[in-house]
Amino acid sequence: MPQPIYMDNQATTPMDPRVLEAMLPYFNEHFGNAASRNHPFGWTAEEAVDTARSQIAQAIGAKPKEIIFTSGATESDNLAIKGVAEFYKDKGNHVITCVTEHKAVLDSCKALERAGKAEVTYLPVDQYGMVSPDDVASAITDNTVLISIMAANNEIGTLHPVREIGRIAKDRGVLFHCDATQGVGKIPMDVGQDGIDLLSLSAHKLYGPKGCGALYVRARGPRVRLTPIIDGGGHERGMRSGTLNVPGIVGFGKACQLAVQELETEAAKLIGLRTRLHDGITGELEEVYLNGHPTQRLPGNLNLSFSYVEGESLLMGINKDVALSSGSACTSATLEPSYVLKALGVGEELAHTSIRFGLGRFNTEAEVDIVAKRIVEVVQRLRDLSPLYEMAKEGIDLKSVQWKTA
Repeated sequence: MPQPIYMDNQATTPMDPRVLEAMLPYFNEHFGNAASRNHPFGWTAEEAVDTARSQIAQAIGAKPKEIIFTSGATESDNLAIKGVAEFYKDKGNHVITCVTEHKAVLDSCKALERAGKAEVTYLPVDQYGMVSPDDVASAITDNTVLISIMAANNEIGTLHPVREIGRIAKDRGVLFHCDATQGVGKIPMDVGQDGIDLLSLSAHKLYGPKGCGALYVRARGPRVRLTPIIDGGGHERGMRSGTLNVPGIVGFGKACQLAVQELETEAAKLIGLRTRLHDGITGELEEVYLNGHPTQRLPGNLNLSFSYVEGESLLMGINKDVALSSGSACTSATLEPSYVLKALGVGEELAHTSIRFGLGRFNTEAEVDIVAKRIVEVVQRLRDLSPLYEMAKEGIDLKSVQWKTA
């Protein structure tokens, strides 16, 4: 069994060998520019891009022409939010989002605020990290031009009621953007049935290559317009200029095709592995808490807090054997507790003890059992070293202790 065991699939996924196989010819044999329409090299590249565009569109119930290629979901989020705010500025300047969104969404909204281009409402979430459709409806004003709510949270795995939010957006005539980076290929997504006008996704979250993403932009009912954030040759319907990453796009398309074909069986497998991992840990350890919704969550996501154990110490104790994280890879440089967990009402001390397990396509039951055993061993060792845990076992209320300062 390879070491360390990889269980950080919300950060990125290993490329599926079938995806790599589809990409390889476009690095050398078919190296043409998809915008070169005067010779066979360009025609071959363009045909490959068109095929991938269709595969990606099929994964979300869209039309091929509605898929705009980007460098990744972060760029897609920026293009959707900033592009709508700029293009529809004469209609209104109000944006609605959620406090637990990915930083690509939150920071795009904050950038608009700093520039004086938008007023943003950041909706709260409940104890499971789920936003209320009623809160979304109540936040809409005559100046609202965009609602941006993710499909699934990248840290705690909670699924938002996207279809209800989409229905509200349609009834009120407001555009709805959904960051579905974690959702596409993991849960059923359909932009028509879900009422989504713009949707961000990325290849490397579903066993495709890094550096390749897409933005779905509705073409009709209503036609969505965007002001581009990258100018150039007018590629991608004028919304995103730049030479297309043909090998990456081919891999993206293949990854989406495989994800659609295997979605149901893979989800069932991951839920089984997730349950096995959860039971293996909680069956041996006390005071372990689940973060996120118990059932309405990504199949492969398990986020746990371990009382009396600092999360980074736990990671250091296992990182030679198991690849895990304490939250989003995009915020791992900060020592602050997860803003997502704080939004759920998780206390700062408990938030510092959280670990995110990201199960994926290539994980096995044997790996799950090894990881559960290692987690139990390290947590028990760290708790044995903790005077706080010893005091708690003796029945002392730690909140009532008057600590002396030096």
